[in-house]
Amino acid sequence: MKRTSLLLLALSLLACLPLAAEEIAIDLNPSRTSVTFTLGDVLHTVHGAFKLQRGNVRFDTSTGKASGEIVVDVASGDSGNNARDRRMHKDILESAKYPEAVFIPDHVTGTLAAEGESQIDAHGMFRLHETSHEMTLHFVVQNHNGELSAAADFVIPYVQWGLKNPSTFVLRVSDKVQMHIQASGSLQPSGAATAER
Repeated sequence: MKRTSLLLLALSLLACLPLAAEEIAIDLNPSRTSVTFTLGDVLHTVHGAFKLQRGNVRFDTSTGKASGEIVVDVASGDSGNNARDRRMHKDILESAKYPEAVFIPDHVTGTLAAEGESQIDAHGMFRLHETSHEMTLHFVVQNHNGELSAAADFVIPYVQWGLKNPSTFVLRVSDKVQMHIQASGSLQPSGAATAER
């Protein structure tokens, strides 16, 4: 009887211990990821795209603490018009001097579903022209057997962030650019983290 009581007590204490936190690793596939932009002006809307150079996000499911980076190749920017693109790279993006734009996550909120759709927010710093700006990216994620697709829309107020306004006396364009990420990648659980005691 005494042995049974001690066993029940031990099981009760174990049940009170926190579960081990799991670190989730998501590696993006550059060849299956698109980063597109839309910039409006008074005459028409300009559409274009950049290439993803590399991307990985790692986060603790218990604390939300995140790390990694999503790196966009700024020099790959293409709007389909050679003259416009030359001006964009030389005068606006200065891509020869600043070839990368980088999002560095530091915290993730939301739960990644084992299958199907999830809403995930990634907070961090977006670095453009070597200046960092706080940002939260809202991702809609689809998980199919560990293969992920994720979409996010966000706005870059590039003039407010210190880039030149490409408007001329005749042509007026928006001082904000709409961005869209459509990413594909794989989910890689990377073991259990040590539970806090």
